[in-house]
Amino acid sequence: MDAGPLVAYLSARERYHEWAVDTFVGVDPPAITCEPVLSEACFLLIRNGLPASLVLEYAIESEMHIGLQLEREIEALRALMRRYENVPMSLADACLVRLAEITNLPICTLDRDFAIYRTGRRRPPHADHAAGRALAARALINPTAMSSASADSKAAAASRKSTG
Repeated sequence: MDAGPLVAYLSARERYHEWAVDTFVGVDPPAITCEPVLSEACFLLIRNGLPASLVLEYAIESEMHIGLQLEREIEALRALMRRYENVPMSLADACLVRLAEITNLPICTLDRDFAIYRTGRRRPPHADHAAGRALAARALINPTAMSSASADSKAAAASRKSTG
């Protein structure tokens, strides 16, 4: 999980807050992320006038998992950052791409740079959400490009809220 969706979920002022709340309803714990993403999310919340501790509270309550140790992956991260120097690639983005390589899981992000990035297998580090799968917080989901599948997913989320 990237910082953008996390901040959108935690801050009602964010443009994609409603999308994030609707999307996170379907998350099966644990969501997987990395420390640089949490640091970035803390910074963004402070910039928005909210306490950074909200990020850690959410991480604890949602049973978020830190899926990567920088010390063990530093060579692979350096290689990714060198490959995408022209973008440029942040440490958080490199960690998420590396997590996608390691876990074979898609990434939940609002960052368009992930359309450029490729895993070591030369494929985008995300799921094919256009196939009509229910939106989940482990998928690369861009709310500006949601298809009719998102309407179905919103209806399912509303149904879960009213019955749960």
